[in-house]
Amino acid sequence: MSRNVDVAILGAGSAGLNAFSQVRPTTSNVVLINGGHYGTTCARVGCMPSKVLIEVAKEYSRREHFENFGIKGSDQLSIDGKQVMNYVRSLRDAFVGRVMQAIDQIGDHNIKGYARFVEPNVLEVNGERIEAKKIIIATGSTPIVPSEWQDKVITSDDFFELETLPDSIAVIGLGVIGSEIGQALARLGVKVIGIEKSSQICGISDPAINQIAVEELSKDFEQVWLNTTAQLTKTADGSIEINADNGKSATVDLVLSAIGRSANIENLGLEISELSINPNTMQLGDLPIFIAGDVTSHNPILHEAADDGVIAGYNATQDQIQSFKRRVPLQIAFTDPQVVIVGKSFAELDTQKILIGERGFVMQGRTKVMARTHGHLRVYAEPEFGRLLGAEMMIPDGEYVGHFLALAIEQQMKVTDVLVTPFYHPTIMEGLDDALKAIAAQLKDKKSINLLTMIP
Repeated sequence: MSRNVDVAILGAGSAGLNAFSQVRPTTSNVVLINGGHYGTTCARVGCMPSKVLIEVAKEYSRREHFENFGIKGSDQLSIDGKQVMNYVRSLRDAFVGRVMQAIDQIGDHNIKGYARFVEPNVLEVNGERIEAKKIIIATGSTPIVPSEWQDKVITSDDFFELETLPDSIAVIGLGVIGSEIGQALARLGVKVIGIEKSSQICGISDPAINQIAVEELSKDFEQVWLNTTAQLTKTADGSIEINADNGKSATVDLVLSAIGRSANIENLGLEISELSINPNTMQLGDLPIFIAGDVTSHNPILHEAADDGVIAGYNATQDQIQSFKRRVPLQIAFTDPQVVIVGKSFAELDTQKILIGERGFVMQGRTKVMARTHGHLRVYAEPEFGRLLGAEMMIPDGEYVGHFLALAIEQQMKVTDVLVTPFYHPTIMEGLDDALKAIAAQLKDKKSINLLTMIP
């Protein structure tokens, strides 16, 4: 049994669904093939359920300020771990349900099964051969678990199925996922040990911001071990003994492996690793194949995966391949304070050829009002005219500052262009105002510091 199609899309995650939406108006002769779970990584085990857990932890942690606010009885509050996880799953299931509505609308174009390449344009799935003019690979990624850890750890794919919260957990890998879940659990009363093989956490490259982040997580975690690897041993009662190369050891109920994710390409029957993926066209080498989403291992963020899918879907229906400009990079970790990296990171810039404006949030008006007096912001600009290049920060509600800066960087605005904007008092944005003014004061062209426009 065989069929011919114009486009075959492998994977029904965020990238695959966006690719399908892009292809479908051009041709009805398209199939969406999905072998794993439906519902997208974001909705099932990623962005959404983790943010529910974080929100619960955030609300519970506010009790620490109740006495100062004049709110009595905070010492009577407690956590029902089983109800927490039930609540997280209930919202998770609602988010997945919305995705499944989109899957249902695909109808007969949807094929449940794992596809394998027979030739560069021929697939086999469920015993059927499908010849496609163009193929989009959007098969996603899977948490990395070293073979020696297989029976000793859980991953973010498993975590949200826990019946209740553990008493203790070690989180190995303090990237975005590990830092977010680890801090949320710590604020819910779980004893958390954070372990990271490098000195940097949350994807931060600016040493000043990284130091702030380490200090902030250390306030919630029982211990934070940096520049450390660990050996795991399962004990007779099912707990896990951790022995680290820094000489420290501990025994915990669970270990969460958050050391990264690997692309789901092993069983495709196609050698991808030696071919380059063009991020502006999503084409794989010069083949009639396009790669989209987490499987690219480029930038595992939902809006980036969606953009990958749109670009791949567009080019899969065109005779001439088109290149697309990518959005300004924006990454947010929903820790408290939030970690935001926007535009060029500190590591991507020549520190001898930039100006840096910074602002601490310990004494900032809005953070004092909110009783969230912590965090730091660093903004980078080119030295002559002050064109904005990027920023790294760990500040309360940094998501809004990050989006604002992303727009400014996209429009190639100078610091003085942004300073014409009103910064309302008291808001978090006033901290950005201070950082930008610190850059403006360093500019060679001092005339540009005048912020008010004179009417002739």
